[in-house]
Amino acid sequence: MTLDTRTSAAIYARAAGLIPGGVNSPVRAMRSIGREHPIFVESAKGFELIDADGHRYVDWVGSWGPLILGHANEGVLDAVREAAAKGTSFGAPTEAEVELAATVAERFPSIDMVRMVSSGTEATMSALRLARAATGRDAILKFAGAYHGHVDGLLAEAGSGLATSGIPASPGVTAAQAADTVVVGWNDPDALDAALAEREFAAIIAEPIPANMGLVPPQPAFLEHLRTAADANGALLILDEVISGFRVARGGAQELLGVAADLTILGKIIGGGLPAAAYGGRRDLMSMVAPAGDVYQAGTLSGNPLAVAAGLATLERLTPGAYERLRELTNALALGLRNASSGHPVQVVSEPGLVTLFFSEEPVTDFTSAANCDLEAYGRFCRALLEGGIYAPPSQFEAWFVSLAHDEAAIERTVDAASQALAA
Repeated sequence: MTLDTRTSAAIYARAAGLIPGGVNSPVRAMRSIGREHPIFVESAKGFELIDADGHRYVDWVGSWGPLILGHANEGVLDAVREAAAKGTSFGAPTEAEVELAATVAERFPSIDMVRMVSSGTEATMSALRLARAATGRDAILKFAGAYHGHVDGLLAEAGSGLATSGIPASPGVTAAQAADTVVVGWNDPDALDAALAEREFAAIIAEPIPANMGLVPPQPAFLEHLRTAADANGALLILDEVISGFRVARGGAQELLGVAADLTILGKIIGGGLPAAAYGGRRDLMSMVAPAGDVYQAGTLSGNPLAVAAGLATLERLTPGAYERLRELTNALALGLRNASSGHPVQVVSEPGLVTLFFSEEPVTDFTSAANCDLEAYGRFCRALLEGGIYAPPSQFEAWFVSLAHDEAAIERTVDAASQALAA
C-alpha cells in the first residue's frame, strides 16, 4: 500500500479520544475493510472527493445516497444560500414545507399526507407508533438483514426457525423490545406466511429494494405476495424508501415495481444532502398524527428551511430525462464491473442508481447468502480501489450510489481500477 494518508491518521488519532471510535457513524471507521483509520474528507465537487492529504477519488458513496446530483451542486447550493439568508430555523411553519409535501404526494400516489422529521430513524419510529395506534396491535414483522435506522425494537436479529421473535442485536436493547419484532428471511414467502399465521401484526416493514445488506432486489412476485399477505393479516405495509425513494424512479420503488404502501418512510434525497426525512401515507392514517389526532410526534428542526430548500432544489432537477440518464450510467457501471470481474467469484447486481459487487460464487438473494460472501476479499478489493483513486463503500453490505454528476470518464476510471484490483 502506497497511499499516504498521514494527515487522516493524525486527525483520527485526535478524534479517537473525543468521539467513540473516532467517527460519528460506525461504517465510516473503515474497519470492515481492514483499515487502521478512516480517510477524512476535506472537500468534494461533482463526483470527486478530496481527502485531508489532497488525494482525489471517484466517489461511489455520495453521502450514502442523498447526493443524486453529485457533490456541491450549484442549484442546490444557491437554494440553500437563499434560504439561509432569510434565517436558518424558525420553529414555525413555512410555505416551502407545504411545497415539499405537495411534491412528495404528487410523486407517490400512495401518499396523501406527509410529516417531515430530521432522520430516517425518527421517521421509522414515528411510522411504527402510528401503525400500532391504528391497528391496536404491538407486533412488527421485519426481514433479516434489513436496516431501518437504530430504533430499539428493530435492532433485532432472528433466532432459529422460519418465524421467530427477535432477540436483541445490540447491548441496550431489551429482550422485551426485541420480542415485539418478528424476523423472517427476505425473499422467503414460506417464512412470511408462517409468521403471519402465528400472530396478528401492527405492521410489516420492508425495504422494497433492500440495499443495506448490499443490493438484494425482491424476487418476482414477492412484493405482490407481501402486499396481499399484509392485507390478509390486517397489518399495515410500511415501505422504507429512505434509499430507493426518488432514486430508482421518480416515485421510488413503488413506481418501479408497482406496489403501494400504507405508510412510506423517506429520507436522504428528500433533504438534498441536508438532514431531513419524512413519513407519509393514506389520509385516514396520517390524520391520526398530532395535532390533527392523538398520535404524538414532534421535532424542533422538523421541516428545517435549509433542508427543505435543498430537497426541493434536488427534486426539481430529477426529471424523466434525468432518470433516463441515471439508468444509462448505472447500466454502464454495472456492465463494466461485470466485464472486469469475469472469471472471478463476484456477482454484480444493479437497479437504477444502485450497484453492488458481492464477493460470492452464487447469486445473493437474502441476508444469509450476503453474510456468506468473502468479506476479507471485499476488504482487500476496497483497499486496492482506494490506491487507484476510487472511493467505494467500505462495507460489503452497502450499495454503491450512482449520481448524475458521474460520467463515462468516471466509470472508465472505476472499471480500470477494479480490473487491476481484482487481478491483484
